[in-house]
Amino acid sequence: MTDNNSSASENANSNESASEKEQREHKEAMQATQKVVRDKIKAAKEKRGVVIYLWGNGKGKSSSGFGTLLRAVGHGQRAAIIQFIKGTWKTGEEAFFRDHPSVEHHIMGTGFTWDSQDKQKDIAAAQEVWLKAEQCLANDDINLVLMDEITYMFDYGYLSLEACIAAIKNRPLKQNVILTGRSPIAELIELADTVSEIKEVKHAFHAGVKAQKGIEF
Repeated sequence: MTDNNSSASENANSNESASEKEQREHKEAMQATQKVVRDKIKAAKEKRGVVIYLWGNGKGKSSSGFGTLLRAVGHGQRAAIIQFIKGTWKTGEEAFFRDHPSVEHHIMGTGFTWDSQDKQKDIAAAQEVWLKAEQCLANDDINLVLMDEITYMFDYGYLSLEACIAAIKNRPLKQNVILTGRSPIAELIELADTVSEIKEVKHAFHAGVKAQKGIEF
């Protein structure tokens, strides 16, 4: 019976046009892909918050973090933004989220370290805003905490990496955390559930194009 069925299938396939064959092969491939995806979805049972680490020298780390935060807020969730480094710029995200009822927004306020050139002032500002971050990481009512450009704080020794990791590990079970920055810090890569490296291929700034509102800030 199996040989007869196989033979009938081969005969049917031999009568296909090229377009019919292409459509059949596409459908078979998509069905196989669909099964793989559905099996993975079915296997994912755990319900908890995740840590996302976005690092690299390319543009898009903060943009990705804020895009995810916007998605969460769109679902009615509460979020907190902790921004390091970018304190003196009037950014679009600050203008948008500053008075948003579902978002806390805390800014370090000293600007780029290479502009402030005052280590003690930067350390004090970093530690002050970190206290806000700790409070957010302990708040069960906050669904997502974005700590933007935090890796600079560890690179310059302004904050304790161990204290940050401890606070993240001890956060509420369902809370999500996003960390961004240039540096591939091994401990954060190990801690995170999702890690993306954002590599620069080209950047308009290197071609002499000025930073502009809505794109860089």
